[in-house]
Amino acid sequence: MITNLSVVSKTNKSVHCDLEDEVVILGLDDGVYYGLNPVGAFIWNYIQGLVKVEDIKDAILEEYDVEKDVCEKDLLELLEDLLDKGLIEVQE
Repeated sequence: MITNLSVVSKTNKSVHCDLEDEVVILGLDDGVYYGLNPVGAFIWNYIQGLVKVEDIKDAILEEYDVEKDVCEKDLLELLEDLLDKGLIEVQE
């Protein structure tokens, strides 16, 4: 389970391409393309190396007009989804 204290990083099991304000990711293990909307793309591009989830949340709150609890819930859901697809790794 991912929490605010978790540290995430991209795996080497994907390649991505920026398309305007969105991102398309190809999962190399499953051969499936995944699309991220502008906020998802912001999160994906923010993950450079090891990044604490709390830092990602703070960056989103600075960039977008969103309530803190909504931001946290949506961020954790997206990260769990990316983890399930093998696109990110988590360290505690």
